[in-house]
Amino acid sequence: MDEGGSRVRRRVSLPKRKRPSLGCIFVTPTAAELERGDEEKKEEEMVAENRRRKTASVIPVEVQPRLLSDSPDCLVLGGGDTNLDLLRRMPTDRGIGDQHNDSEEDMFGDYDSFTENSFIAQADDLEQKYMQLPEHRKHATDFATENLCSESIKNKLSVTPIGNLTELQTDKHPENQSGYEDVTVEPGADLLYDVPSSQAMYFENLQNSSNDLGDQFMKERDWKSSSHNTVNEELPHNCIEQPQQNDESSSKVRTSSDMNRRTSIKDHLKSAMTGNAKAQTPVFSRSKQLKETLLSEEINVAKKTIESSSNDLGPFYSLPSKVRDLYVQLKGIEKLYEWQHTCLTLKSVQERKNLIYSLPTSGGKTLVAEILMLQELLCSRKDVLMILPYVAIVQEKISGLSSFGIELGFFVEEYAGSKGRFPPTKRREKKSLYIATIEKGHSLVNSLIETGRIDSLGLVVVDELHMIGEGSRGAILEMTLAKILYTSKTTQIIGMSATLNNVEDLQKFLQAEYYTSQFRPYSDTLKKMDPDHLVALVTEVIPNYSCLVFCPSKKNCENVAEMICKFLSKEYLKHKEKEKCEVIKNLKNIGNGNLCPVLKRTIPFGVAYHHSGLTSDERKLLEEAYSTGVLCLFTCTSTLAAGVNLPARRVILRAPYVAMEFLKRNQYKQMIGRAGRAGIDTIGESILILQEKDKQQVLELITRPLENCYSHLVQEFTKGIQTLFLSLIGLKIAANLDDIYHFMNGTFFGVQQKILLKEKSLWEITVESLRYLTEKGLLQKDTIYKSEEEVQHNFHITKLGRASFKGTIDLAYCDILYRDLKKGLEGLVLENLLHLIYLTTPYDLVSQCNPDWMIYFRQFSQLSPTEQNVAVILGVSESFIGKKASGQAIRKKVDKDVVNRLYLSFVLYSLLKETNIWTVSEKFNMPRGYVQNLLSGAASFSSCVLHFCEELEEFWVYRALLVELTKKLTYCVKAELIPLMEVTGVLEGRAKQLYSAGYKSLMHLANANPEVLTRTIDHLSRRQAKQIVSSAKMLLNEKAEALQEEVEELLRLPSDFPGAVASSTDKA
Repeated sequence: MDEGGSRVRRRVSLPKRKRPSLGCIFVTPTAAELERGDEEKKEEEMVAENRRRKTASVIPVEVQPRLLSDSPDCLVLGGGDTNLDLLRRMPTDRGIGDQHNDSEEDMFGDYDSFTENSFIAQADDLEQKYMQLPEHRKHATDFATENLCSESIKNKLSVTPIGNLTELQTDKHPENQSGYEDVTVEPGADLLYDVPSSQAMYFENLQNSSNDLGDQFMKERDWKSSSHNTVNEELPHNCIEQPQQNDESSSKVRTSSDMNRRTSIKDHLKSAMTGNAKAQTPVFSRSKQLKETLLSEEINVAKKTIESSSNDLGPFYSLPSKVRDLYVQLKGIEKLYEWQHTCLTLKSVQERKNLIYSLPTSGGKTLVAEILMLQELLCSRKDVLMILPYVAIVQEKISGLSSFGIELGFFVEEYAGSKGRFPPTKRREKKSLYIATIEKGHSLVNSLIETGRIDSLGLVVVDELHMIGEGSRGAILEMTLAKILYTSKTTQIIGMSATLNNVEDLQKFLQAEYYTSQFRPYSDTLKKMDPDHLVALVTEVIPNYSCLVFCPSKKNCENVAEMICKFLSKEYLKHKEKEKCEVIKNLKNIGNGNLCPVLKRTIPFGVAYHHSGLTSDERKLLEEAYSTGVLCLFTCTSTLAAGVNLPARRVILRAPYVAMEFLKRNQYKQMIGRAGRAGIDTIGESILILQEKDKQQVLELITRPLENCYSHLVQEFTKGIQTLFLSLIGLKIAANLDDIYHFMNGTFFGVQQKILLKEKSLWEITVESLRYLTEKGLLQKDTIYKSEEEVQHNFHITKLGRASFKGTIDLAYCDILYRDLKKGLEGLVLENLLHLIYLTTPYDLVSQCNPDWMIYFRQFSQLSPTEQNVAVILGVSESFIGKKASGQAIRKKVDKDVVNRLYLSFVLYSLLKETNIWTVSEKFNMPRGYVQNLLSGAASFSSCVLHFCEELEEFWVYRALLVELTKKLTYCVKAELIPLMEVTGVLEGRAKQLYSAGYKSLMHLANANPEVLTRTIDHLSRRQAKQIVSSAKMLLNEKAEALQEEVEELLRLPSDFPGAVASSTDKA
């Protein structure tokens, strides 16, 4: 063959298969390869005891279109100027592929035959013949092929390289008389699907292979790239057909010097087969791979789209089409409203400017925020923080978005109550969506600033932005946003609210664009003033549609629910009767046999009350029943309006009051906004019932503009401006008076200072606050003399100050907490939990506590001696409680706050021992909702105290103790239920049901089938089952990822390892 001349058409015979057998496809070495063999060293002797193999007779094989994907292995051979050569092994009853070899010894030994005609021996003889007859050398390839093909072979093999891989495809031809079929391998198929799985990894890593086989492939690839124009052509060839036979003359001519100077082809075959047999067998799913490839391609397209700021947004607002499919599948949203489309395509959004958008409640604001968050996570590849006002809404959002996280490959992390890690886990690949309450969001931002990771936060979304003007929580929200604006120029802020008026101030503070619309997906408010026909108004809607009746007080909720049921006909009892019985049964289960008598009477009619007096379990169960249509009427307080998403066809306001205060405009808007929520109901109407005396005020309420929103940063002194200054110095954002003053001018308060400050200037307030923090021992002032006349005062944070800011402790209580913890070390009682519980009982709840002294005395008397010892250490004696219970005068002065705090500690202590809110609420004559709030408050404060102690070396003993106590307070259940309750949305009642059904761990839930869960667990809808499984999978993935990253970190060479710098320099 001429130099660089035509390539050989390789032909292969595959007999028809009648039972499993071994077949081969191979190509002989070229002349160039055999010439290289003349220069190699002498072959090493074979291992003495080689494994023997049975001779496998040639059995007819029928080649099917998907033959290649079914066989276990595929071997790649390279050589000289030929294309990539493939050796195909098909399974025999006990062929080579079934033998197991863990050593490096020859797997074939002297007995090379794996067909009846001793295939390798023939190849060897052929090679010898070539070496003996130099005049045939230019026709070497044709000659080799001649000896490998039988007389009746009609099969052709053409191999086309694509990138680093070789694509294979079977081409059918009519059978010939001898029963053979042509097998043509063509480009176009998916290699990872069509070749054996044991070779897929081999193909992928072929470029990096350091063995001879890999080197040959690389040379071959280079040759192919130089002749890519003819890669698919079948060039002229010679294939001389003659019967296969052993040539005795070639054996005679063979010399010992030739044997010593070359390596035979059989050793190439053996070596490659050995590697082939040892190859691992990963399992590939074609459908999964195609989905992942498509998703990856769409994300890359979307990333390029965003980077180029093009108007061509791609499949779904710069997101993969899979996102659109998920919204249809999980939320039933097929099309966006016009305003949503307009908002998402705003120039300011595409340019990543800050944005505030304001719509009426139920307009569909959240969907826009979700799409923007997904763009940031998937396209910009940055983390996202979503700040929500209440724990219940955080948990609802976690459940709703976990499915998206599982499908799209990001984490959804909960930061509410005692949950959340500071600083958050740093991830190299997957990004995180942090869903947080206002307080936890602030702590999260602090930790990111402190660790220099604030730029990793690409987007912050704030729901109910108007809450920035509401008390201490508003002050915390303002601090959070001000810090983000000051420390990160790349973080985008999106604020949304249904109730904003003086939006210009907020625009200036957030440096944001503004978008608004009056869109409502249904008819507007129905005004009707009929105070005497509440039952008639309700029965026009229920039971086929839902209805909400807002009442001024908790007691009024219960009374109205009972009153309505008295006038409802018995026909209402038959509507979903079985499901309502299940609700009552489940309420009894979560109350350990206890059931509120009012609910017992109203639920059969499909009616229930909803207010803060219910436990979390009861609220969740009733909300689920309402969402599924089992309950059709809620009588509720105003808190439901700002809480979870419970829409209604008709909303009725029983009176224009919240407790004793007249309704505010934004409260009214939130209540009526529950009518006809977007995506859930298409029609909604609201009715306000009032008395004649309130008529004028109601008219003003409906027509007047919304209330203005004002900063509370200065009004909330210890939770506001002082906490802000402490954290600014602690985070090294500011160091002196000028830095702090400059920062304050950029806050929402700074924007409104001309309106809010009448008596003092911002400079004076700043100086006073810094003086207070210094006097309290939280800051220390350093004097720096720049010159004889110029003096600068810098501040640095003290250990107590750092502990207070890290633990987010209210500065009004930080010195009291330090004193209590210090005193506790002198005689900490560890025989029971009472002492630790006292130290973690929230200070802000103490002032609201009014002990029942008889109950106090009774509970005190039942304490064990060691438990009473705790009270003695705290300075509270039994005689004091006895005198208070009997109404006697007390001369000895006792700290009232300590006494009240100990009483609340008794409640928490009883709760941890009995884990039953009903029993404890009856024992202490407290509403069960109050007991629930006390428990959740204690869990959060315990977490804060833990972070406080971590910053102070002297409190090392508290660290391990408080970790366990925080977990106990957070879940307040038996130990076996805690793993289940880690899953968002699973409370005690549901955890008990799951545990009883055999789902006892996080792994069980993550691998559960939602359909099976729905059938197994009483009163669990398909939607809730899917959310539970998704949340469990998300949590499990998060834990697995954290462990994997920890392993990688442990195995990685430290950057400061001695000699690491030198070795890297040497390499360079």
